[in-house]
Amino acid sequence: MSREQNPTPDAPLAEPRPGRLTAAAALAALEGTALVAGGVCVLVLGITGDPDNRQQAVTGGVTLIVLALLPLLAARGLLLRRGWSRGPALITQIMALPVAYTLLQADSVAIPAGIALAAVAVAALVLLLNPATTRALGIRGPGGDVQDEK
Repeated sequence: MSREQNPTPDAPLAEPRPGRLTAAAALAALEGTALVAGGVCVLVLGITGDPDNRQQAVTGGVTLIVLALLPLLAARGLLLRRGWSRGPALITQIMALPVAYTLLQADSVAIPAGIALAAVAVAALVLLLNPATTRALGIRGPGGDVQDEK
């Protein structure tokens, strides 16, 4: 890992954690929790229900639960002000946008879920890319200095 992504020893912890960073961590944790809940539902329905393909339902449920680890670990890292955590959090939001678009194309009750997912993903992206968040995580800019809020 390059020196540019390592937090400075004193700077990030000298200031209190910005509310933007806490909010971004909360949104990532919300997405991870929703993935776990969805995975458990698919898994339980696959085992106890009458799916077309039980193995496929179980695999889908387990996959959702495993995918939940990315935003949950990112949320924990953001709360602990680890510079590495912004990357997985950004990836989670970028992956959520096509899913939200797909939900918005449905003619069902999935449309409100798509709206909610899109709103959460865009809000989290804005919070994660904010200069105050970058500075709090100790992520250095292109010039080698910790990015200043302008």
